Amino acid sequence: MTDTVTRFAPSPTGFIHIGNLRTALFNWLIARKAGGTFILRLDDTDPVRSKQEYVDAIKEDLEWLGLTWDRVERQSERLDRYAAAADELRAAGRFYEAFETPTELDLKRKKQLNMGRPPVYDRAALGLDEAEKERLRAERGDGVWRFKLDQARIDWADGILGDISIDAASVSDPVLIRGDGQVLYTLASVVDDTEMGVTHVVRGSDHVTNTATQIQIMEALGQGHPSFAHHSLLTGPGGEALSKRLGTLSLRDLRAQGIEPMALLSLMARLGSSDPVELRGGLDELIEGFDVSRFGSAPTKFDAEDLKPLTARVISARPYEEMADDIRAVGVPDEIAPDFWEVVRENVATRADLAGWWELFRDGPKAVELEAEDRAFVDEAYGLLPAHPYGPETWSAWTDAVKEQTGRKGKQLFMPLRLAVTGLARGPEMAAVMPLFQVPLR
Repeated sequence: MTDTVTRFAPSPTGFIHIGNLRTALFNWLIARKAGGTFILRLDDTDPVRSKQEYVDAIKEDLEWLGLTWDRVERQSERLDRYAAAADELRAAGRFYEAFETPTELDLKRKKQLNMGRPPVYDRAALGLDEAEKERLRAERGDGVWRFKLDQARIDWADGILGDISIDAASVSDPVLIRGDGQVLYTLASVVDDTEMGVTHVVRGSDHVTNTATQIQIMEALGQGHPSFAHHSLLTGPGGEALSKRLGTLSLRDLRAQGIEPMALLSLMARLGSSDPVELRGGLDELIEGFDVSRFGSAPTKFDAEDLKPLTARVISARPYEEMADDIRAVGVPDEIAPDFWEVVRENVATRADLAGWWELFRDGPKAVELEAEDRAFVDEAYGLLPAHPYGPETWSAWTDAVKEQTGRKGKQLFMPLRLAVTGLARGPEMAAVMPLFQVPLR
């Protein structure tokens, strides 16, 4: 039986965003569910745009999420393998040099479109003899190298989209090596996937045509191809293109907003499928329940606001032991920290909210806006407040005394007092809140 091998191949030219994460997560889940291998493969063949700072950031973001890898590969260290594959394609008559400028190619495309034809490269370079090539090299420098497609149908069973059939005659011969010698993604990916034994490739549906050409390149190199699955592309909540907002949806931006890793992973592991988001059981639950075939092909709406209630749910479910360091970090003394967590756990949206709660208990409440009638009521009530330190019975004793003196009851009694003490109209049980105050309320 062949071991399952998947890969995530980001380009270290920027930070990972929510769209990248979907691809990384799907491939990671497939490998982990099968007990296979997950490769982090850095597409760093562009020496100008690829930066070590982005390599470090990619690793940091994946580690923050818990998406560990089994090994790292760098395409910049495998250029000799791509050169060997290029030589093999030349020897097979499947690789040719072309010299058109971008302007010339654009004119050709426009002419074809005006004639109602698909804008496919016309293979004019195949008609050049060696003398013409030498002249063009002298004038323009080295040309690009294109793979000569076999103009037949390319078929595969896609893990999400079902049976796919693409007519290669409707696709331009892809450029695999630029004029400056830079190896492009399509060739590097083919060589790496075959030589690294990749068995499953999951990526966005915008790669479908690219997959067709890669299958032919693999066959030209005498190789089989992995199982492919193309997930739908994410859109904004209104169906708008998400690409325009990806700058605000990098993983580090979401992390800075306090989004919890498990909230993010739980949503992305189910979004676009028929399965509900599941927060129990952590990564093990996500791995066990993942099935790529349950995802649909329609564009999938993503709303970053959905991550906020999920984050609150993830945090509230944490036992004290998992939150102790965060609670200690905001200054809560160890002797009251467990009680502090039990009181606030259902009332924090992110871990950053812990500091605000401790500030309340440490320094006392800040002044809040109240109606004049309620302000007078609260001022009178404070005169009936039992002495500090407060205990579990303080709230009931205080409200009983206030009720007896003022005649207020129900919401008119409890709401202004809660608002004055906590600044909130609703929240944790006040009997548990009162003992946490380190100072008298007045």
